[in-house]
Amino acid sequence: MYLLGLSLLFLALKYFAIGPIAQWSWWWIAVPFALTAGWWAWADWSGYTKRKVVERENRRKQQRIQRDRARLGLKVDRKKP
Repeated sequence: MYLLGLSLLFLALKYFAIGPIAQWSWWWIAVPFALTAGWWAWADWSGYTKRKVVERENRRKQQRIQRDRARLGLKVDRKKP
């Protein structure tokens, strides 16, 4: 997402002719967009995106279990490896 933000910032600066980026060729403005597309393609291909989603879901599940145990008055300080 940082790369996309940088891409959009460069695009805005070029479009509104602000600063030294206004003098850059449009090809240099397109490079971060291409890198962003490459990153997303790699993340989907390698399973990185799915792995992060599963990690987030597991973390939320554990938090929910701990919260419910605390509400029931059960011991919560046990940590799973």
